[in-house]
Amino acid sequence: MTEHKKTPTLFQSLIPIISIALFLGIGYGIFQLRIEFLLLGAATVTGIVALRLGYTYKEMEDGIIHSLSKGMPAMMVVIVVGMLIGTWMASGAIPMMIYYGLKIISPSLYLVTACVVCSIISVVTGTSYGTAGTVGVAFIGIANGLNIPLPQAAGAIVAGSYFGDKISPFSDTTNLAPIAAGSNLFDHIKHMLWTTVPAWFLGLVIYYFLGHGAQGSVESEQVNAIMEGIRNTFKFNVILLIPPVIILYAAITKKPTIPGMFVSSFAAMLIAIFYQGMPVAGEWGAVDSMVHGYKSTTGIEIIDELLTKGGMLNMMDVTLIAFCAFAFAGIAQKAGMLDVLLEHLMKFARTTGRLIASVSSSSIAVALMTGSSYLTLLIPGELFAPAFKKMNLAAKNLSRTIEDSGTVIVPLVPWSIAGVYFTGTLGVPTIQYWYWAFMCYFGVFFAILYGFTGFAIAPKIRDDETIPGS
Repeated sequence: MTEHKKTPTLFQSLIPIISIALFLGIGYGIFQLRIEFLLLGAATVTGIVALRLGYTYKEMEDGIIHSLSKGMPAMMVVIVVGMLIGTWMASGAIPMMIYYGLKIISPSLYLVTACVVCSIISVVTGTSYGTAGTVGVAFIGIANGLNIPLPQAAGAIVAGSYFGDKISPFSDTTNLAPIAAGSNLFDHIKHMLWTTVPAWFLGLVIYYFLGHGAQGSVESEQVNAIMEGIRNTFKFNVILLIPPVIILYAAITKKPTIPGMFVSSFAAMLIAIFYQGMPVAGEWGAVDSMVHGYKSTTGIEIIDELLTKGGMLNMMDVTLIAFCAFAFAGIAQKAGMLDVLLEHLMKFARTTGRLIASVSSSSIAVALMTGSSYLTLLIPGELFAPAFKKMNLAAKNLSRTIEDSGTVIVPLVPWSIAGVYFTGTLGVPTIQYWYWAFMCYFGVFFAILYGFTGFAIAPKIRDDETIPGS
């Protein structure tokens, strides 16, 4: 029965956003309280508002379950990435990357190199999680050795990882955005280059000057100690590249993500056993590295801290925070609070510039309220598609804008599954790295700038815009 439900007012709809900002800004930012507790607090406040609107606990529970179901594929990938990191560490694949990275990369070009390499890998694989969980972990290790500020390093890695997640034809979000907006995949990708490439390139310029200013900060004794410790612990051989090659092959041939990661992890585990000489079972065994992660026992603190990573169980903290975030998001969505916020934004959209700004604001609002990459594309895409048709604007303008303001904004939200994942994987809190991930928010600026100037805004040329060349 729905007749007793009240439509939330604008003020009531803003309460969830205000509560989560206060809870996280004060509770986490000042008092360092657990994020799970704070998210549940915000969910409780949202639930009280929903009760006053006439929703029952069972209806709110249904909303939470629906929200969880949308986020479950991402959470499954996160857990399998934990397995991937643990076995790649045990096999020596990531330590070898760290070793040669320390040997080759100049400190002054570290940030540029990290961003570019992560960009290339993410374009080829189409996954930001997989990129950050493999080469990203290696680059964080290199940053430790070179005394690069870790928030800057993490920001460059996140920006690079999401460059491919945004424009790769293998990426789920890149495929989802044109579906939500009603455009064509390859037209969408080409149109995104207008905002993504300038945002990415501007970020690289800043990374270059940041690195140039930090030149000479390397402590060679520390670097030599790390390199020597890694070289004494692992045997290096070209076979250590087999696990990464499996991931690349699976991505290029469009195989399912999780099975490809599992096969790569299994290959890495075999290398750890038969080439590195690790025991099969036991606390320090190769199988245990899948579940609990790799445990480094060199006796050198900085190396052990660097290499002790991964494992499915260590990713459960990420999934727990995601569960709490989806509880908050599910209640807010079920009670119609998000719909009210977006409807008010629609009233503002009377010109092309205002329309693009409204789409950007909506995607960011959805990112803040739900922490879901998929919902930042689906909800604004479905809501604004008729407005773009009415104003004779191509649907690829809409699909580009929701990617510019949704896909790449989510990893900057501390309570999103992406934000929590990168924090757990790279060891740097979201609130410390987000402003160094320049590409992720520069794209919003270019999207809105183009909207108000008319530059790179395409008119609608046919009714069926799913046809290539629209």
